[in-house]
Amino acid sequence: MEAFEVTGGRPLYGTTKIYGAKNAALPILAATVMAGDVCVIEGVPRLQDVRVMVRILQSLGAQVEWIDDTITVDPRPIHSTDVPSDLMRQMRSSIFLMGPLLARFGEVRVSRPGGCVIGQRPIDYHLRGMRDLGAKVEEAHGYVRCTANRLYGTHISLDFPSVGATENLMMAAVFADGVTVLENVAREPEIVDLARFLEKCGASIEGAGDDSIRIYGVHHLTGTTHQVIPDRIVAGTVMIAAAATGGDVTLEGVIPSHLGATITKLKETGVQVIVDRDIIRVNQGASRLAADIRTAPFPGFPTDLQAPAMALLTTVSGTSVIRESVFEARFKHVNELVRMGADIAVDIQTAVIRGVPRLSGALVEASDLRGGAALVIAGLMAEGKTRIEGLQHIDRGYQQLDTMLRDLGADIVRID
Repeated sequence: MEAFEVTGGRPLYGTTKIYGAKNAALPILAATVMAGDVCVIEGVPRLQDVRVMVRILQSLGAQVEWIDDTITVDPRPIHSTDVPSDLMRQMRSSIFLMGPLLARFGEVRVSRPGGCVIGQRPIDYHLRGMRDLGAKVEEAHGYVRCTANRLYGTHISLDFPSVGATENLMMAAVFADGVTVLENVAREPEIVDLARFLEKCGASIEGAGDDSIRIYGVHHLTGTTHQVIPDRIVAGTVMIAAAATGGDVTLEGVIPSHLGATITKLKETGVQVIVDRDIIRVNQGASRLAADIRTAPFPGFPTDLQAPAMALLTTVSGTSVIRESVFEARFKHVNELVRMGADIAVDIQTAVIRGVPRLSGALVEASDLRGGAALVIAGLMAEGKTRIEGLQHIDRGYQQLDTMLRDLGADIVRID
């Protein structure tokens, strides 16, 4: 079993460039299914989830070429609308193919998706929206089949601003007859990036980034070239790691407006954050203070940075409180942090963190992607050596995390 071995106590110093966002690249790759010509997607991170999406596209018949950080997709040869169940189980984001395949071919068959186990993430919003657009939805034996001779523009209001449902329904509505209005939708930057890609291909979309999106149906999309936005979660993870180790790190190629809540919370803990266009510099201030965090959909504090932030707060002075309002099972990293000496008490979806003088290295295991990143940060902070197992989770969302941190001075190696 592969693991990270981290020797803590080294502040991070230097400059790093942030690569493209996984959570933007995956729905965009799914959306290429709808294009009538070749699409070139640039800035794509080399991650396991992206590899799975590439394999799915190839299994459907698309021609896919991946060179460095650029993926070229020719969707014209696609002949299948049945997404392989073994690949669906590996990655939850494969559900994004439901909307594009239904819109282009009038049918799609998928199994219920897999991914990190961080709580209930039902696809009910997706299915309800597809029905509202005119699709017939059948569920049996773990599979979902959607069919429609035509999709029709309609008014859909989500009960919760789900990112996945917003993206899936927006893609499906691109080919629907008439106008579709999506209300109470997610506002994440990755949704805006998907809309920009679709617009380059010829879609007509208004309001992406607001809580209401209007899509004017078209009958054809062209190919295009698109650059994926930088990964705000990777950027936030590195910023938190720099603060946690008392370092001084400059991040290049970021979009600071995507990190507003993260910057605010870091400043509350006494961290100095300097912003200049597409550059953010983070260095430890004079003191490290407790802070209260409540996760929320964008522009609130991202649930994907809750675990890394908790690692930072384990050794600050005072008591911090984290309220997880997005996923109900996202505190699985707590037991591993406690194993390293943290003082954390959890009551349902609230964690109370009482700062301790230091963490100690230990054998720990990542059970999900962002919890794994938190354990890496804790290892960088701790005295002695920390062995972090479960790297398959971390590799789903971080491109060579050990290399990036090592380039900033961390003592971290990947071992068998």
